[in-house]
Amino acid sequence: MPESIHCTTGTLVEQSAVTLRRLIGSKAVSPVELLDACIARIEQVNPFVNAVTATCFDRARTEARAAEAAVMAGEPLGLLHGLPLGVKDLEPTEGLLTTWGSALFRNHVPTADVELVARLRRAGAIVAGKTNVPEMGAGANSRNDVWGATGNPFNPNLNAGGSSGGSAAALACDMLPVCTGSDTGGSLRIPAAKCGVVGFRPSPGVVPSARKLLGWTPLSVVGPMGRTVEDACLQLAASAGMHAGDPLSYPLDALSFLKPAEVDLSGLRVAWTEDFGTCAVDHGIRATFRSKIAGMRHLFRRCDEVQFDLGEAHRCFDVLRAEAFVAGMHAAYTKDPGSLGPNSRANYEMGARMSLLDSAWAQAEQTRLIQRFQQTFAEYDLVLSPTTPVSPFAWTQLYADTINGEKQENYYRWLALTYVTTLLTHPALSLPCGVDHQGMPFGLQIVGGFRADHHVLGAAQAMERAFAALPELRRPRPDLSALRPAEPALRSIVTAPPQAADGFAPVGGSVSVV
Repeated sequence: MPESIHCTTGTLVEQSAVTLRRLIGSKAVSPVELLDACIARIEQVNPFVNAVTATCFDRARTEARAAEAAVMAGEPLGLLHGLPLGVKDLEPTEGLLTTWGSALFRNHVPTADVELVARLRRAGAIVAGKTNVPEMGAGANSRNDVWGATGNPFNPNLNAGGSSGGSAAALACDMLPVCTGSDTGGSLRIPAAKCGVVGFRPSPGVVPSARKLLGWTPLSVVGPMGRTVEDACLQLAASAGMHAGDPLSYPLDALSFLKPAEVDLSGLRVAWTEDFGTCAVDHGIRATFRSKIAGMRHLFRRCDEVQFDLGEAHRCFDVLRAEAFVAGMHAAYTKDPGSLGPNSRANYEMGARMSLLDSAWAQAEQTRLIQRFQQTFAEYDLVLSPTTPVSPFAWTQLYADTINGEKQENYYRWLALTYVTTLLTHPALSLPCGVDHQGMPFGLQIVGGFRADHHVLGAAQAMERAFAALPELRRPRPDLSALRPAEPALRSIVTAPPQAADGFAPVGGSVSVV
């Protein structure tokens, strides 16, 4: 492993996805040239952060050549034509290892793409590889026994968040211009906040989640990540729309996301809260957030601290989350409880102890919370909060077990700032907002009105532009030339490398399809 890397600024891979797509469409950049540049960046940087796992570079090069030929022939081009894509390792990909970060699936090679991936490929994206996750997506520290841990691009000794941690780190390091994510309790927003990129949790049903077993639950959604809001909108436009695999999906104009609502910040009535009245938040993060609010309040018509009463939100989320894990892991647990990692097993066992009474209560409590939350939007347009309650901690620490000396009840209680907004089903976005008291990226959570996805995206884009002129609020960028190997090594928790399957061979810390 190299001792350090040396990166030049202004290179092709550092351009936004939107810019790269324009360059491809105008024949200024070849999809082959772009893919080769991304592969070079992955080979250069990934050993330090371990964000990209299984790869399919040979197949991607074949597809890039076909994409180049389509451009030269003047054929119609999709929204993502020629853009290399990283797919979160919870999404099945045809012909490419999909492990869910679980030893149970070390050799699992799907024969078909899940609908999300299929849509992005139909839009012209070229799958280059998979991005790392916690086992089964359980938790906000992207480490597992198959691939190891993903380190933070600003300090690989610290965690990158999760469960879309590999995608967030790959974007922050300019390894890939487009990466997918998904979100139950904050899995899009948390890693985006910790790595300094954008993560958008859309309203349930905007992007179909065809792989979830409980089709009617609004908790789990898939959504876009990007270096900018505009990049997230581009992916959203290519993936949104109805699909029978997700009964919550509905007809909509996907292309409308390319140009979200124009929002005048000076007319916005903004509410803010440090903790939604119920979440544990580190004192340093509270102070950082208050400082950020002071630095941006002049942008808005109103900017008021508000109080919330979210009832028994924690217990409600416990029950609804556990239901999903019971549905997804019953067979594996019944066969061998030891085959599941500590987070996944804890979720299953919590759910197995619950009753129909618990389920009915949680469904009713969520409805009450949603109804109560609407009172805030009778007076305000947006609610702002921190995205995460703590600065990134060592990846070797499975989760934040204490906050301000207070023991957390379980491994995901520290995610409450995002999971309470999951319960409310409103669209929410994490926007890079300078750094925190530890010098690490700080994410601002922007929550909009019920089904107001376009307005949230428009407001976030307007804030992003305003923040760019304010040093304390603009998006931070990692210094890749300063990266050093993590201590211990990010793959040190792996009990055994992925076993080679037909057509696969371990290559440079990842697995490549040939």
